[in-house]
Amino acid sequence: MKVYIGIDWSEKKHDVCWLHENGEVLRTLEIGHTLEGFVALDKARRELSIEAKDCVVGMETAHNLLVDYLWDQGYEQVYVLPPRVVKSLQGRFRQSGARHDPWDARLIADILRTDQRRYTAWQPDSPLTRQIRSAVGLVGYLTKEIVRNSNRLRAVLLRYYPAALNLFSSLDAPITLAFIQAYPTPQAADRLSYAEFEQFLRLHRHTQTKKWPNIYNQLKADYPKTKAEIAAIYSAQAVTLARILYELVVNKQTWLKELTRLYEAHPDREIYASLPCAGTFLEPALLAKLGDDRQRFPSPKVLQATAGTCPVTQRSGKRHVVYFRRACDHEFRTIVQQWAKLTVEKSPWAEAYYRTILPKCGSTNDAVRRLANRWLEIVWRIWQDRVPYDQEFHLKQHLLRCKPR
Repeated sequence: MKVYIGIDWSEKKHDVCWLHENGEVLRTLEIGHTLEGFVALDKARRELSIEAKDCVVGMETAHNLLVDYLWDQGYEQVYVLPPRVVKSLQGRFRQSGARHDPWDARLIADILRTDQRRYTAWQPDSPLTRQIRSAVGLVGYLTKEIVRNSNRLRAVLLRYYPAALNLFSSLDAPITLAFIQAYPTPQAADRLSYAEFEQFLRLHRHTQTKKWPNIYNQLKADYPKTKAEIAAIYSAQAVTLARILYELVVNKQTWLKELTRLYEAHPDREIYASLPCAGTFLEPALLAKLGDDRQRFPSPKVLQATAGTCPVTQRSGKRHVVYFRRACDHEFRTIVQQWAKLTVEKSPWAEAYYRTILPKCGSTNDAVRRLANRWLEIVWRIWQDRVPYDQEFHLKQHLLRCKPR
């Protein structure tokens, strides 16, 4: 007997519904997000005399301890349903719009009972791939925090200390942040002699000695004078932000090294390393998004829809509307668009395609997204075949497809 289990997941507790294949509710249960709760779920299954392999489990997330526990207990048919699908089917049992968690659990179970063939069972990735995905997520978070804190620090410095903004290569460069902490006010910079400045640069391993006089002259340039009391108000903020930003930059560099180490050990590395311009971060980021399970994206269209590079089309009678896809993995879309934009400089066919469609697009972002859509079709193919990208082979295949018949 096949049994469908719907789980309405939340942070502290989960509602579970066991549904017979004929639609009858066998049991409902509320469990805590604890080992005791997880054990109670499995115990209820044994009391119903059902094997774990005969259970079809549905929930709205794949990345939590409950999914890990279910896999360890032999539940092989675990499905992850998009939350938007569950929300759109709320009227299946109640037209009034009333809802609560036990009903959501039943709805998830019933969706699997009637539409299981529309979804693909979730297969866990290897521990190495999960490590890479976690590191990619952390590096992405640190990057956003660096940008956010850099903007805040820039605004503070513009208010009282513009001379410190453009001394070095970037505001988030370690030497810039060290300078702000060492000389946090214009008055401190005014008292700085060239000999002391040279000593600071040597201490922080600034090797471009020919630029030192120009940097010092730029520091001593005639900027609008800031009163000491104003500098005192903002300097403490600048030092705090510089210290926070420095820690973020150091941690990002550390995790990028760790990400590179993990990525080099992955068996699919050769596939992503063959892609043009992907580089240190985007190669493992693409690997993390596609994962190991080749059945997760059974066609390039599924992959493109997940990444949000293809539009949504509505047709009804004479009405035909194409619009931007909002329901997707936004992080995936950012990653693949960043990579596609870089390929314009290195890939002849990507540059030709981009230049051709750009006049027809509403923005450069639209053109990059269309190019990313093309690239994902190629990535899907080499991912399925487990072979590196071969640009010459791709161009030959493209010419064959374009050849008149």
